[in-house]
Amino acid sequence: MAAKGPVDTEPPHKLFDTLLVVDFGSQYSHLITRRLRDLNIYCELLPCTQSISDLSFRPKGVILSGGPYSVYDTGSPHVDPAVFKLDIPILGICYGLQEIAWQHDQENVLAGEKREYGNASLTFERQHGAQSSVNELFTGIIEDINVFMSHGDKLSKLPEGFSTIATTRNAPFAGIAHVSKPYYGIQFHPEVSHTSQGSRILENFAVRICKARQNWTMEEFVGKEISRIRALVGEKGQVIGAVSGGVDSTVAAKLMHEAIGKRFHAVLVDNGVLRMNEAEEVKKTLTEHLGINLTVVDASDRFLDDLKGITDPEQKRKIIGRNFIEIFQETARKITAAAAGSPESGDIEWLLQGTLYPDVIESISFRGPSQTIKTHHNVGGLPAAMHLKLIEPLRELFKDEVRILGTKLGIPDNLVWRHPFPGPGLAIRILGEVTRERVELVRQADKIFIEEIRKENLYREISQAFAALSTANVVGVMGDKRVYQPVIFLRAVETTDFMTASFYKFNWSFLDKVSSRIVNEVSGVCRVMYDTTSKPPGTIEME
Repeated sequence: MAAKGPVDTEPPHKLFDTLLVVDFGSQYSHLITRRLRDLNIYCELLPCTQSISDLSFRPKGVILSGGPYSVYDTGSPHVDPAVFKLDIPILGICYGLQEIAWQHDQENVLAGEKREYGNASLTFERQHGAQSSVNELFTGIIEDINVFMSHGDKLSKLPEGFSTIATTRNAPFAGIAHVSKPYYGIQFHPEVSHTSQGSRILENFAVRICKARQNWTMEEFVGKEISRIRALVGEKGQVIGAVSGGVDSTVAAKLMHEAIGKRFHAVLVDNGVLRMNEAEEVKKTLTEHLGINLTVVDASDRFLDDLKGITDPEQKRKIIGRNFIEIFQETARKITAAAAGSPESGDIEWLLQGTLYPDVIESISFRGPSQTIKTHHNVGGLPAAMHLKLIEPLRELFKDEVRILGTKLGIPDNLVWRHPFPGPGLAIRILGEVTRERVELVRQADKIFIEEIRKENLYREISQAFAALSTANVVGVMGDKRVYQPVIFLRAVETTDFMTASFYKFNWSFLDKVSSRIVNEVSGVCRVMYDTTSKPPGTIEME
């Protein structure tokens, strides 16, 4: 897997043609990024507060996302006007269309008399002659298409210098294009599956209009990333790696092992909130199957003691994050001392984490802390006094890209397709206080749930499944005796990018079997419930 050619130490946006997605807070913004990645086009999502002058790269084009605001309201977010001076193509989607029109003339947007949500029929307005270039966004789409709309505001008039290229029954300016500049705006959402030919429209913009190369693949990424790691770490530098047995940390560890070999030290911290037999299984997997040197640190008492009496999920995450880093620092010093005098005697300066792009996106807030969904263990809640530098080789990847990368690195399928497990572990699947007794209840229920899923050959169909524990007790009858015990929640979802997800639709006989096993085999539980909430409005994890 060694990379050939000159060593690259630059991030992907310096190595690949990159589109910039400017986020105005739409629930669909991440899907724009995801659809472009599916087309082998690299792109990044940044908040609309991003200053153009502070960008460290020059994008091939910019996409302005949708958003829940009205451009004419005081306090509504706006893109840096300098984006229009970059002389690069710009595509506005929904709110982004209105933002383009508003930036040209603030009288261009008003509240619509009729809102338009759901499917709509889009009619193309083909331009001819000198203005025919404005049709490029819809190249290859011959007939009118169904699109997904989600807007209340609309354009009051066509901005100066633009032509109409598409309409719907309620939106006379559903698609517009500048006659001389590569600026386009569409009122509908091409990124959602409900819009037919949506990917084609995004591809037309990225490839035909922005001239972006479609070379973002894991084959291209792996060699460049290995070279980048080697250049960052140096010839003697050492890295300590956080592993959990999940696909993210396993792929990150294998990638690091490929890059620097024995100078990578994998460490599993048993924080007392791992799944049943997790530490033993991870050690066997990483050492026997992947050849990685692993140190297991049993810090379960330390974590559980610090979590005593804590019920707030953010506090749980930060306590776990703080202890996690402190233990890694302590372990790094021990490994450094043990390696003194050997050929691998460089200092341990780096901490590996398996942060993914959805973690980064969900931790970005452009409207202040109140808009942040949650602090991710891998990107937030870490102490300022951390003495190790972070190295996050998967930071720009979505989950399915990580799995493709894992396969390229030779990791067995049963590991590549293992369901994700959060950094804070069962602590965020136990609502309320985390105690040793409550951890054991969740472990047993989770083991039963996953066992039955595997028996039915459903594991690969489901993206993530787990058991969680409620805060409140409920009344039950066990052996003719009235009991007052907690509830186990079962959660299973289907998703491709983990930014949106749908609950998995088990048949009732399966849920009946799992429920029966849990209440009979897990002492201290009298009731089981299945969570039928999708994301959004829910999150995948409970906390």
